[in-house]
Amino acid sequence: MPRKEQKKKSNYLPIIGLLLLILAVGYLGYTSKRANELKDENYSTITPAFATMPSDVKPAPDFDLPDVNGKRVKLSNFKGKVIILDFWATWCPPCRAEIPGFIELYKKYKDKGVEIIGISLDEGGVKDVLPFMKEFGINYTILIGNYKVTQDYGGIRGIPTTFVIDKKGNIRAKYVGYRPKEVFERDIIMLLNEK
Repeated sequence: MPRKEQKKKSNYLPIIGLLLLILAVGYLGYTSKRANELKDENYSTITPAFATMPSDVKPAPDFDLPDVNGKRVKLSNFKGKVIILDFWATWCPPCRAEIPGFIELYKKYKDKGVEIIGISLDEGGVKDVLPFMKEFGINYTILIGNYKVTQDYGGIRGIPTTFVIDKKGNIRAKYVGYRPKEVFERDIIMLLNEK
């Protein structure tokens, strides 16, 4: 290849790199803005939020996982309660966006038979999660997840992934990605009112 052509091609590399960087920054800004927009939208006109139909109802797999203090916790310990089970990580922006809603829901419904359980998938385990919990003021149960629990729940391919479990221990809904607290609150109210 002649020298002149080779030099021309190499001049384009920094420009292409800069364009890719601009696109990436723009995309991250858009997703952050969209998460904030989702929080502000009115969801009252949406039909019931359950992602599964009654014929798809399956028992939630039990687990035995440590909390951030090392105490072993089983899902079956919470039988008779409506459970929001959230797979998340500290480094995940949509997971972080959901946490304030979970804190509010737990304050409002914990005495009415609702449990919120976060299963952290952070590689650093407790050392990543404990300071994060303190910073955000997380008031609900946080457990340290492992490969087995992610497989038991169908293989968690994206986070947040959140399951809504009824008082009988059946999975009634599964959400992948950010949802505002109104979606979970509607599910909670429907399940609390079930006989």
